[in-house]
Amino acid sequence: MAAVMKTLAIASPVSAQAQPRRCLAGAPSQQSLQSSFNGVSLQCRPAFPPRPCCSRSSSVQVVMMAKPSIQFIQGTDEQTIPDVRLTKSRDGTNGVAIFTFDQPSVFDSSAELGDITGFYMIDEEGVLQSVDVSAKFVNGKPARVEAKYVMRTPRDWDRFMRFMERYSQANGLQFVKK
Repeated sequence: MAAVMKTLAIASPVSAQAQPRRCLAGAPSQQSLQSSFNGVSLQCRPAFPPRPCCSRSSSVQVVMMAKPSIQFIQGTDEQTIPDVRLTKSRDGTNGVAIFTFDQPSVFDSSAELGDITGFYMIDEEGVLQSVDVSAKFVNGKPARVEAKYVMRTPRDWDRFMRFMERYSQANGLQFVKK
C-alpha cells in the first residue's frame, strides 16, 4: 500500500532523508509546508535558482513508502515481533496497548547504539511514542521487554489501530479475540 506523503514531520527519521519538492509555474521562491504533528508553518528557501523545467505548468509529486516499524532506540528497528494485548474502556473513550517482546533484538545492539530511550511506533502518518517501557531479567540477563501505550481519546485509539493494521500487514500478524 503506497501512500502519498505531502509533508513530513520534523521529528520523523524519514524527514532527514528526503523532502517533497514541487516545481510549479509562477510559484514564489519560498514554499510553506505544514507539519502533520503540530501545525507549525515552515518556510523553505530553494538552495538553487529554479530550473527551466519550472516554466511549464507541471508539478512533481514524491511518493514514499514507509514500512511500519517499532523502535526502542531511535533509528534502530526492533526485529522481534511482539505479543500485543489491547484493552478499551466500556464507553470507548480510552484504551491501553501492552506490547510484550520475548528476547528482543534491542539488547543485541544497545551496547553500540546506547540505551533504550522509549517506545516508538513509526509509519507513514508519523510517530506514536511512549516512555512506559520495562525490562524483565532472568538470571541477570535480559529476557523480555514490555511497553505500554495509553490512548486517552477516540482519536488516539483510531490512530493506533491504523498503525497496527499497517504493522500487522507488514509482519503477517492477525487479530485473535480472547
